[in-house]
Formats: sequence, structure tokens, C-alpha cells
Amino acid sequence: MYKMMTPGPTMVAENVRAARSVETGNPDIDIDFFDFYKETCELYSELLHTKNESLILSGEGILGLEAAVASITEAGDRVLVLDNGVFGKGFADFVSMYGGEPVLYTTDYKREIEAEPLRAYLEADHDFKYATLVHCDTPSGMLNDISKLCPILKEYGILTVVDSVSGMFGNPVNVDDDRIDILCGGSQKAISCPIGLTLVTISDDAKRMMEERKTKIPSFYANLTIFKDYYENKWFPYSMPISDIYGLRKALDNIRGDKDILKRHAEVAAKTRNALVSAGLHLYAENGYSNTVTVFTIPEGVTAARIIELMRSDHNILIAGSFDVMAGEVIRIGHMGYNCTEENMKETLTALNDVLNKLGVKLTGTLSYS
Repeated sequence: MYKMMTPGPTMVAENVRAARSVETGNPDIDIDFFDFYKETCELYSELLHTKNESLILSGEGILGLEAAVASITEAGDRVLVLDNGVFGKGFADFVSMYGGEPVLYTTDYKREIEAEPLRAYLEADHDFKYATLVHCDTPSGMLNDISKLCPILKEYGILTVVDSVSGMFGNPVNVDDDRIDILCGGSQKAISCPIGLTLVTISDDAKRMMEERKTKIPSFYANLTIFKDYYENKWFPYSMPISDIYGLRKALDNIRGDKDILKRHAEVAAKTRNALVSAGLHLYAENGYSNTVTVFTIPEGVTAARIIELMRSDHNILIAGSFDVMAGEVIRIGHMGYNCTEENMKETLTALNDVLNKLGVKLTGTLSYS
């Protein structure tokens, strides 16, 4: 099996794999599992510094984004879509799908969204039901400062929906201090579980908005209200993926025990960026660098596909290109969760140095992690 240094999914720790293999009961009627599920949700909330309720949904991370939008959008709602990346802009599709009117606040895709220009924009127009924002826009590795942006939105009475699927646990997230109403995460990024689970935290303001809708939510699966009183009633809206949740619990336990997780991500990311720049390569972004993924532009004369091919065939390491407006333009290296170690990055950058030399790329120095 190749070393998977992509920006999600990540490699998975052995104790997480073992937890997923434990013999399971029936999650629909096993009273003990309701406790286990609730305690796992509470641990997730604790790790994100929030008193808000969290839910684990059966589905890849995109499910949480759609469910958030489906649950609070009604026909004609004006929704502010903060757009400085592919996924940021993508929220507009969900808003339109559920009858809302997306209004794009579009900024430079190579720079983080700045707080004061957003405030000036809202001073002129803040008639929005809610706003969507991507914490780390994975296709470009762009990190937005949710600790500054979300409180500004809340000042103007705008509910906040944040996609932190590839941001959380590699970059700081404090849901309560940052005033995030719905935060969406996914199992396969820095949490370091296999693909298959969405995690959401939901504020009282968001719940109230769902309860006060004038129309029914036009979905069952993408509907956050179907979990209401699940614990009191000992009734899940659908059969929960019990083995996946056993693995998730162990992964969250790993995160709780990793006291230096944010420091390690910051250090590994900084050294990775420095190594690339020192060797004469160019980072895609001008600022807003995420600690979970580093993105650099393709050197002249080579292709992303060829770099990726040789990294796998010659070194058994998988890295990634990108898509949409960045298709064929950049290479992405993931350093999140279980992947985020000095050993992994040294091996990856040594291999990349070899591949670029083989392809005739003229570097200004040896590409090495130090």
C-alpha cells in the first residue's frame, strides 16, 4: 500500500482500524450504543471548545454542508456566500438547490478573506439570513480566519455556517469564542478516520431558525432536525454505521491525548513551505496558509499528472493535484492528522526532490525538510 500524503483522506492509525473491527451489536435497539454515540458527540464538542450539541451523520463530509443549508434555507432567503475558493463558491449551489438566493462576496483566491473589507461590505448590506464560509478551502489550501470573520457576521445578526472539514484539528477552532452556529467536519481529514462520517455542531440560534421555519425541510437525509430528542427517545432516524463510529471514537481519543497536535501541525506546515520556497518553488497562495495542506504551482515544462505518477511509481507516495479553476496548475501535499509527522514529510520532500530532478526541473537548492 502506498503512503497517502494527500489532503484527505489520510492514513489511519492502527488503533483506529482495530476499533472498527470490534464485533458490533444492533445500533437501532442497543441502549448502550445510544450512550456511546452521545458520549462520542460530546467528546467532539469538547475538543472544539463548544457547549453546542454535535451530531454524527452517516455520509461523507459534503453531507454536513448540504444538511446545514437544507435545514435553514427557505425559498427567497438571501444568503451571503463568502467565496475565495472552489468550495467557498460551491455553497451557492446548495443555497440555490433549496430555494435560497445566494449573494457571492468574492475575493482573490490567492488571499484570505480580510475582516475589515467584509465589515465595510456588511455596513452597506447585511440583510442576510445566514452566511457560509470555508475555513480551509482544500483545492487551494487557503485558510480563512474564522475567529475574526464569524464574530463580524454575528454582529450584523447573520447566522454562520462554517465548513472546517479540512481545517479542524490542524488549525485552531473554538466554536463558542468564534461564534459559529453550524460547524461541519468530516472523518477523513485531520481526524484520521476512513471516509464515511460527517460531524456537525449546532448552536441554539441555528436550532431556533430550524424550528421557526414556515415550510418543511425538503429532505429527510439532509435534515438536521430528524435527530431531535434521539437520546431521550432512544431512536435514531436511520441505522447508524456502528463500526465507523467505534473508529471515530478512538480517533477522537487519540486527538484528546495529543496535547501538541496544533503545535505539531504548525511546525510541520511551516517547515514544508520553507523547504519548497528555499528550493525555488512557488506557493500558490500569497497568505492564508493552512497547517493541514501545502499547495505549490507546477514548475514550467512539467505536468501535475507526471509528478504524481512518478511519486507513486518510484517512491510509493501519493500526493494530489487539484481541480476546477486550479486543475493542472498546482500540486497539493497533505500534512494533517496521522500524516502530520516530521518523518513523513522528510520522506515526501526527499522523494519530490528526486522526481523533480528526474523531470529536469531546475531547483535553486535541494528540496529537503529541516
